Amino acid sequence: MGCCQSKGTKTTAWCKELTVLASGTPFTVSEVEALHELFKKLSSAVIGDGFISKEDLQFALFRNNNKKNLFVNRMFDLFDVKCNGVIEFGEFVQSLGVFHPNAPVEEKIYFAFRLYDLRQTGFIEQEELKEMVVALLQESDLELSDDVVQTVVDKTFSDADSKDDGKIDPEEWKEFVSKNPSIIKNMTLPYLKDVSMAFPSFALISELGESEM
Repeated sequence: MGCCQSKGTKTTAWCKELTVLASGTPFTVSEVEALHELFKKLSSAVIGDGFISKEDLQFALFRNNNKKNLFVNRMFDLFDVKCNGVIEFGEFVQSLGVFHPNAPVEEKIYFAFRLYDLRQTGFIEQEELKEMVVALLQESDLELSDDVVQTVVDKTFSDADSKDDGKIDPEEWKEFVSKNPSIIKNMTLPYLKDVSMAFPSFALISELGESEM
């Protein structure tokens, strides 16, 4: 039972916030409420200030807030929509909504594009792609030689950079992903479809690191 059906347990303002978040995401009100319980656990992992800090996210993913990783940094930056250095509850729900099985594929494609657009220039450049591939391999405890990584990058650009200008724009990325859907397969987390039954482990978002280029 969601909070809006419970009497005297939550304020009207809180119920309204849950309803607004649910209306803008694939989640139900009950699922948003369940996500709030998860959010509280994550936000108190290290600092305990009611927000998810980069240290909290780092600890949630690795149980170690000292391990720096480009993948974690990019995920944090994309969840931190307001760019104020913390992830607020609304940002948490809205960002997780992209990973919901019912979220539009276009949203997943765009989120993945932004993940690789490290400099936030509106394009994915070769060096950016290489940096992210290396980071994802490290996050997955995999090691490949620089030559192999470069081969992956070169092949990706050969297939995706249809304008042959040394960078991949959103239109080219969308076309590339449409031909290689496995690239965004981990942009869908099945258990988000019923989070009110069992809290998902935020650490599983690290499965993105297993995406194939």
